Amino acid sequence: MTVAATVAGAPVTVDEVDAREDAVRSRAPRHALPSPGTREGRQLRRWLTQVIVAERVVAREAAGLDPIDPPPTEDDLMRDTLARLELGSIAAATLAAPEARAMFAHVTAAVVIDAADVADYHARNPDRMPESDIAAHLRASARRRAYRRWLDARCAEVVELAPGYEHPGDPRQPDNTHTH
Repeated sequence: MTVAATVAGAPVTVDEVDAREDAVRSRAPRHALPSPGTREGRQLRRWLTQVIVAERVVAREAAGLDPIDPPPTEDDLMRDTLARLELGSIAAATLAAPEARAMFAHVTAAVVIDAADVADYHARNPDRMPESDIAAHLRASARRRAYRRWLDARCAEVVELAPGYEHPGDPRQPDNTHTH
């Protein structure tokens, strides 16, 4: 058994990454994804590994929670493309699972927006939306940031990645293409 990563000591196997890649490739047109074995193909596998470990972290944390019935929907948490971008692709991908959405609700329950933030936003964006909607807009955005920070911190604490399965944006891995 070849291990791509561990989550709190539990292995994520290369076979699991292979299966996830096969599932993604079976749903997408051939031209929409990079060819296997290329730099971009290896980056896709790194991203899929990140999604798998993030899902495992969330499931592990959610196991101790009382279930929320019904949990929020994906549309409740990510109403548009901007909301998905704000979360990041890995955190957004975790929210496909109901236990992850319940974890989101748990992690972000204490997020509040004060009246000064609402007034400041309205002063800077007077024509963007009615003032009555601003608090909900700001709170939803703050909740997404709080979930992403929580997930990043938990992953940093309990995830170990094998060589070749580093985060796609890690500048130390050989396929990183992010330059300035």
